[in-house]
This record gives sequence, C-alpha cells and structure tokens, in this order.
Amino acid sequence: MSAPPPAPGVEPGRGPLAGLLVADFSRILAGPYATMLLADMGAEVVKVEGPAGDDTRSWQPPVREGVSTYYLGVNRNKRSVALDLKDPGDLAVARELARRADVVIENFKSGGLARFGLDFDTVAATNPRVVYASITGFGSQPGGAELPGYDLIVQAISGLMSLTGDPEGEPFRAGISVFDVMAGLHATIGVLAALNSRHETGRGQHVEVNLLSSSLSGLVNHASAVVAGGVVPFRMGNSHPSLFPYEPLPCADGDLIITAGNNGQFRKLAEVLGVPELAEDPRFARNEDRTANRDQLRPLLVERLQTRSKLDWFTDIIAAGVPCGPINTVDQGVAFAEGIGLDPVVEVGEGADAVPMVRNPITFSRTPVGYRLPPPGLDEHGAEVRRWLAAPEGGTA
Repeated sequence: MSAPPPAPGVEPGRGPLAGLLVADFSRILAGPYATMLLADMGAEVVKVEGPAGDDTRSWQPPVREGVSTYYLGVNRNKRSVALDLKDPGDLAVARELARRADVVIENFKSGGLARFGLDFDTVAATNPRVVYASITGFGSQPGGAELPGYDLIVQAISGLMSLTGDPEGEPFRAGISVFDVMAGLHATIGVLAALNSRHETGRGQHVEVNLLSSSLSGLVNHASAVVAGGVVPFRMGNSHPSLFPYEPLPCADGDLIITAGNNGQFRKLAEVLGVPELAEDPRFARNEDRTANRDQLRPLLVERLQTRSKLDWFTDIIAAGVPCGPINTVDQGVAFAEGIGLDPVVEVGEGADAVPMVRNPITFSRTPVGYRLPPPGLDEHGAEVRRWLAAPEGGTA
C-alpha cells in the first residue's frame, strides 16, 4: 500500500533539524537517547563505537533476532562507524568528524576524551561553531569528576530510592533508568538552546549535564520540600504527600488509580460514587483537609468502590470528569495507547529488516519527525563514513 500524500503545509522528509551533523561519541542510554531524539528530528547522526561496540549490544535478554532490544530502543536513525581511538588512523577520522560536526555529544568519564584531542577546547579550536554536550554522572568538578555514573547509583545517592517502596519495607529503584532518560532529555534541551544561541552569535559552546543534577531537578516537589521547606520526605508507597485521593483504591476485582487533584474533582467523585455528602463534610471539603484526614476518608471511598468492578468504575468516573486509570502491564499500556489512536509503534526499516519501535513522542505540524534508518549494526556504515570524511567538505554522509 502506498503512503498517503502529506497534509497541506507538511514538508515530508525534512525534520526541523535537517542539515545538522551530530557526532555521537556516547554509549549506553543517556547520550544515545538524546542523539536518537535529534536524529528523529532530522539531524544526521554518526554513532562512533569502539571496536567492541556499544555496551548495550550485549545487554540481553530480551533480544530480537539476536540483537539486544535495549540497544534497539535508543539507536534508530544513526550510522555506525567503529573507531579505535588508540589507532592513529582511526583517531584522525574521529577528529575530522568532530571538526565538521554541528553537535558533538559524549558521555565519557569527565575529561576522558582530552587525551585524544577530542575534548571541547581542542575541538572548538578548529570548529568554533560546535555545540559540544558532555553527559557525566556527577559533574566535572573535583570530587564528582572521579565518580563513575550509573543510573542506579544516582537513584540511591539522590534520595529517589528513599521515596520509592512500601513505607515499612526497603527502598526500591524505579522500574526504569529514570535519570539516564532525564539527563538525555536535559542534554537535548541544552543542545537545542545552544544551537539557537549559535544562530544569533555564530559561536558554539560547551553544554554540560550530569545525572545527579538532573535527578535533583527531577525530584521537583520533594527536592523543593527540602531546600525551601526544610522537610525531608519519606516513603509513602503509592500515596502522595500533598493530595488525596491520589493513589490506587480497591474495587471489587482489583485496584483503580483515582486522582482527585482539586476540590471540584473530589466533588464529582463523591457524586459518581453515590456519596455526595462527603464533599460537604468539613473533614474532606478542601484538599488539605482530605490529605490530613486520609485515614478517615479512604475506607469510606473503598466501601463504595468495592461494590463494582474497576472497569465499570473507570467508565463512570472518567465520564464524570475525574482522572483515573487501571494499573496495566507494559503491553497493556501499549495496547491502550493504540486504542485511543496514538499509534505508539512504528516500523523502522524495510521489509524483513524492519524493527518495531516506540514512536517519537513529539508531533510537528509542518516538519514531522522521520524514521529513516533502523538501529545500525556495528560499523555498518564505517566504509561510507570514512569515504565521506576523506572527501572535500560539502558532501553528505
């Protein structure tokens, strides 16, 4: 079946970052996630890998046709070239790539690329327009620069784990590498801001992001409680420190998440549950009252909810204008997104080589994101990239 014609005003094949060259010296998650987002938006990304390849190529199971799905999930729309930076010839290729690049992204240990002449100061000496992004675990200052950065370690050090889990149980990690993803997003934002500045000034700059700073920013209200209120938050399981109800509540056949974020929503919830008097009760009339008296309110809500199934309540509570939702498995989450028309899965590549991947979450009305290349094999484009870099400037990778 042929693709439908583009909508009026849409420029197919040209994302908003078309024409930019990104030299990707990153590996594992934070950096590759950032460069995949840039690639989806049209940038030409050259993924530089060591001879053994990105670590995540071997992070299995699960796999798809022998390839780690971890690696597949963050490496589409890139060309791979394998370079041994200890080899003079390969190092020359890497330096030429950095010299031509609009953007360089790396997540080596702080200062790790200086010995190869691939640090910001050295690259900027021959490429003053370069936007150079460094992602580290704990920054580039003494004390932090020496520390290896892994998401799980940052979840522990930042305090996130102290907030996750049952109040009477042990601390838990989040189910995903949340701060790697967050740092990747922060790096992407920083790169785009620096590119805008370059458009105005003609000069690039060094963008630095670290997992610990991203984590403290991402702890939002909990970090604010500490620095602005002197209050140290603690584990509350699935409960919220400042809102109620805002948690799973048991129905006849399982839990339903219900979030009444303001007084109007609570009034609607009380009505649909058949207990409108709760919204007039001075113990529960305001959010701060409901939060303070949650132990009295919760059993009154549960008593009503347990009279019907979670699906029945979901339908009626949503219809009343109160946010709620079932607790799904990941496959059910994907199916739910499909059911409401979000089309969360795209096929990247052609024919039997196509890889199902999660769609980029950003929609542009005129310059849509694209899915040009499936995640590359190690050095799949090595010869192509080397030929291009050996030729005079002006060609395309």
